[in-house]
Amino acid sequence: MSLGHGGHGAEVAVATSGDAPTRSERRASGSSFPVQASRLAELPFSSSSDDDDGDDEGSLHSPAADAGRQVPLRPGAVGRCVKYLAFAWNLLFLLLGLLALAAGLGGLLARGRPGGTEPALLLVLAGLGAGAVSLAGCLGALRASPCLLRFFVGAALTFAGLEVLGGLLLYAARRRLRDALRDALLLCLLRYQQEPDLRFLVDEVQRSLRCCGLGSYRDWESNPYFNCSAPGAQACSVPASCCLDPRQNGSVTDAQCASGALRLGDAAAGSIVHLGGCVAQLGAWLRGQAGTIAAGAAILVLVEVAGVLMALKMLRDIAAGAEQE
Repeated sequence: MSLGHGGHGAEVAVATSGDAPTRSERRASGSSFPVQASRLAELPFSSSSDDDDGDDEGSLHSPAADAGRQVPLRPGAVGRCVKYLAFAWNLLFLLLGLLALAAGLGGLLARGRPGGTEPALLLVLAGLGAGAVSLAGCLGALRASPCLLRFFVGAALTFAGLEVLGGLLLYAARRRLRDALRDALLLCLLRYQQEPDLRFLVDEVQRSLRCCGLGSYRDWESNPYFNCSAPGAQACSVPASCCLDPRQNGSVTDAQCASGALRLGDAAAGSIVHLGGCVAQLGAWLRGQAGTIAAGAAILVLVEVAGVLMALKMLRDIAAGAEQE
């Protein structure tokens, strides 16, 4: 019994020694707790997944992240002002183009048949060109369309370049301008009855400059209707715009005020019509108005360049907004 009891005690002792740590082990483990605590204190603090998500969201809204973010551009006050100025600029030129188109069409309809190279046809072409370009500029400015704005810029630069080139050519060939002017007036004189637009132009020039014919009033003899050998009431006459006083009773134009003027001598004809030609008068007028004409052409080119600059500013704003998106 004692042996059995001793064996059972030994088993209990062994089991107890296996389940519980010995005193030496407790001392050793007790001494390791401060070391592990110190190591844990040295480790970085790690939060839960929710805290990590919160930290990530906080980092996205940090000032540094906001500074690196791309925010879509909104047009400022300058951009809106340029947009409305460009629209108003193009609208003005659109109205001018439509006015020129209407005047040209009116001249063609009054003439009775379209065609030729008369001023009315030139007005129609100029009105169509200016109207189309200005309409593209209006729509491009209003809808912020890069395609229409690019078309407007290219067309406006083309027109401005042609105007500058024409001015330079006229200045370079200014000595030949007198001969070209004489040829143009001779063509107008020969086709005076056939072309209503040319007749209107000749009458306005002769009336405003107080002249008659090219070099003198006798140049009208080359016209087949005013020649003295021609049949009709206009034979040996000149247009009423050559008369010193073309209005009868101060209100109505007398179409027969210059009847028979080519049969008279210079002294007698001088009391009825202007004797001097229009080439010298028109040349003197052009020389006197050269500064005004050059200033007007320069202002027109500058206005076109201003429209181009406004369109380019809008294109830059559109491109910047597309990049920010």
